[in-house]
Amino acid sequence: MKRVFQKLSFALVCFIGLGLGSSFGQDTKTDNHTVSITIPEVAILDLELSTSKNLTMNFVAPTEAGNPITAPVNNTTLWLNYSSIVEPTGVDASRTVSVKTSALIPGVDIKVTAGADAGAGAGTKGVPVAAGVTLTTTDQNLITGVGSSWTDTGVSKGHQLTYAVSLTSAATYSSLVSGTSTVTVTYTLSAN
Repeated sequence: MKRVFQKLSFALVCFIGLGLGSSFGQDTKTDNHTVSITIPEVAILDLELSTSKNLTMNFVAPTEAGNPITAPVNNTTLWLNYSSIVEPTGVDASRTVSVKTSALIPGVDIKVTAGADAGAGAGTKGVPVAAGVTLTTTDQNLITGVGSSWTDTGVSKGHQLTYAVSLTSAATYSSLVSGTSTVTVTYTLSAN
């Protein structure tokens, strides 16, 4: 009886084993899995200069009585670098670089012009506003159409900035006072 029970137990285990194997088996000729990749939204910019980002632009006093002060020479030492990954909001998804000043200096205009991208990096780089921007305390577009791109980092990368300081007009000459005025110029890379 013991021997018959052992044979019956073995047969039952084999039967259950085969049944479980066929009902839970998942091995086939092919298999698959998913891979999720996340690309972050990016909007960062930086101003680059070999020494300091702070500019000093001094008017020159006349050497002959009766002449006006002379505007300083243009400054071209700053470069604007950026990295951008746009959101998937359509084919025209792009960003702008805007610029503003913290205050106006009576009788004086500060104009900034961005040059074309220097050619390093990759992607859809922005197009500068051709005429440049005379700074106000309100953001104005300086570069438009920035897509997913990067300009590379450092001097001679991205967009060269040209600062020109001039007298607003002959009519505002009377508003000039001697001394040093310091303003903060802020650049912002943002979505359209």
